[in-house]
Amino acid sequence: MTEPLTLSPTAIVLRVFLPFATGYFLSYLYRTINAVLSPYLVAELGLDATDLGLLTSVYFLTFAAFQLPLGMLLDRFGPRRVEATLLLFAAAGAGLFAVSHTSTELMIGRALIGLGVSACLMASFKAFVVWFPATRLPAVNGWVLAAGGLGALVATAPVEAALRLTDWRGLFVILAGLSFAVAAALLWAVPERGGSMSSESWRAQWREVVGIFRSPVFWRIAPASILSQASFLAIQGLWAGPWLRDVSGLDPATTAEYLFWIAAAMVAGFLGIGQLTYRLSRLGIAPLGVTVSGMALFMLAQLALLLGWGPIGLLWALFGFFGTAGTLTYAILTQAFPPALAGRVNTALNLLVFVTAFAGQWSMGAIINCWPLAGGGYADPGYRWAFGLALALQALTWVWLLLGARRPMGHSV
Repeated sequence: MTEPLTLSPTAIVLRVFLPFATGYFLSYLYRTINAVLSPYLVAELGLDATDLGLLTSVYFLTFAAFQLPLGMLLDRFGPRRVEATLLLFAAAGAGLFAVSHTSTELMIGRALIGLGVSACLMASFKAFVVWFPATRLPAVNGWVLAAGGLGALVATAPVEAALRLTDWRGLFVILAGLSFAVAAALLWAVPERGGSMSSESWRAQWREVVGIFRSPVFWRIAPASILSQASFLAIQGLWAGPWLRDVSGLDPATTAEYLFWIAAAMVAGFLGIGQLTYRLSRLGIAPLGVTVSGMALFMLAQLALLLGWGPIGLLWALFGFFGTAGTLTYAILTQAFPPALAGRVNTALNLLVFVTAFAGQWSMGAIINCWPLAGGGYADPGYRWAFGLALALQALTWVWLLLGARRPMGHSV
């Protein structure tokens, strides 16, 4: 049964926001942990850059593959049940990863994890559309994204410190238990609310998904968001760590510290840019303008890293902060479509983001692998080519977004 709408703001935070935020915390922890674990996985399994890129990016592949059915499931059964069920797959995947001894077994475990956490952000966005006013969505979405950033923080120096007490297998046993606990919390704590579930037939839901992909509004915004987010995910989730070790010559502990500050800057970006968007919207400045500006600054940070303009630590912090700008488009797009389509709009965009992140993270590894060093690791030119191509694609799609930014948006399907 659906619970009456009598929850206080405090109860909504405790019973709705916190359980979903904890799920996204775990999702991001899983996503980025290999940036720190990569030398241990390479040493134990003898992986090269291409293998490591594929092992890590398979998370994105299964994550992406489930996005379209996920959108329909979220709109049909509600975010609480769907995310809780999927997190059980994440728990199983983490358990398998912990006991694996071959790269194939690790990939299967990683694939199950990707499937299992595929709802964490989209379910949150769906729940927030139902529980929070529309004007608050950029800020509330920013808060849950910041919770994910905390997961990325934990996946850096704290994980490196935890490896002094246990090995990477022990860490994944703990993560399996946490995944199960969050699934239970979602089922027990989060109430249902009228309007969070659709009674449409599957065929009608699918027609509306097709309508989203045919929408000019969707394709006006999506390409820049896709390339910006996918590049950030591919680099921050894996290749930033090897870059810091191979190009900057940092040891694993110092690399983990740098990754910590990148993640801290990301948390600040999620909170700061979301709040800035909310406040500027009250002054008549559209969220899309904030997105366009933030993406431009993100590209400048990447260019400065490639050319060595400025202190490395500051440039990576700017990379982490402005890399969050592309996520504003989730709130923007959901406001351009009817509320009943919120789950499917978000997952349609997320599908393309994570397919591109999979391709980008793997292909970056293939490019980097072309410049091996005799003593181990990879040479600077490989990273420059990999990161530079990603930046060029971002620039092309940013121009497309800029050209269409002044056109009005409204309900398009």
